Formats: sequence, C-alpha cells, structure tokens
Amino acid sequence: MRIAPSQTQVAAAFGRIEASDAVAESASLVREGSQPLEMLQAMAAAPDVLAGFAAMSEGVYPGGSLSRDVQEAVILAASVRNACQFCHQSHIDIAKAVGVASDPQAWIDSPATMSQHQQIAVRYTDQMLDDANAVSDALFAQVHEAFGDAGSVELTMLVGYINMLNMFNNALQNRYHGELGG
Repeated sequence: MRIAPSQTQVAAAFGRIEASDAVAESASLVREGSQPLEMLQAMAAAPDVLAGFAAMSEGVYPGGSLSRDVQEAVILAASVRNACQFCHQSHIDIAKAVGVASDPQAWIDSPATMSQHQQIAVRYTDQMLDDANAVSDALFAQVHEAFGDAGSVELTMLVGYINMLNMFNNALQNRYHGELGG
C-alpha cells in the first residue's frame, strides 16, 4: 500500500460520506476506530475522490439496475484480465457472500456455466478492454437486446469503472487481505 493516511484523515473523509449506502459498512468500521479496506484508505487521502467513489458506486455498483450476478461477472472478468489482486480476490469473497456463485473462480474460468446475460456482459467487457473503439455492431446489438438502453449505458460505465479501479489499486499497490471472507 503506497498511500496510508492517518486514522484522523480517514475518519474526516468518511465523515463527509457516512450517509452513503455504498460505503455504509466501511463508514461503520471507521466510526468504531478500525480501518476500511486499503482501496478506501487510499481514497480517504483525497476526500473528494472518496466522495466521488461513493456517488458513482450508488449508481453503478453495488447500486444500479444490472443484476448482481452480471455485475460480479463483469468485475471478475475485468479484474482477472487486469491482474488486479485487490478487486479479483475481494470480489471472489463478495460473489460468494451475495450468493452469486459458490465457486466464483471456477464460474469465471468457465463462461459456459454462466447465463446468457452474464456471457454477453463478459464478451462485451473483453471487447471493451481489447479496444473499445472496435466493439462490433453485432456484439452491441446483443448487449442492447439483453439490457436495453439504460442497461447498456450502465454496463458500459461498469466496465470503465472497474477498469479504472483496477488501475488505481494496481498502481497504488492496494492489497486485499481476506477482510470480507467468511
């Protein structure tokens, strides 16, 4: 972890966003004197970034209208491709906790076991990460048919959002230490 703000900085940053449902569990930890996950600790060094993260999370993840299984499939697929230890490992635990998959790693390694919506979302994720300028009309038609206008926008934002978080965590060497595991 390259950025380690003091507990005072973390508490002040979380004090600004404690009403956000997206960070409610972490805000509770901070109120109790504990540290949140390393990613959120790093964001707390720049309170406006943490506030932006909370707002975006409410609209895209875990908020938003896409089903949680589709969200987790996208997050895991992108995080594996981007070699983001933090997001990959934390979302293995999250996917288990919310009942998306009993073995999320096997699930993401075997796209044939996924639903049609999950498979479309993962193909779209892969194409966007390869070259967002080259998303084919045929693939986008599948995305649009599966998710509609709002869902297509939300899915596209989710792919960009997790890609950004993967880069953030990788560059700042934020690690996941199993804090969310049962």
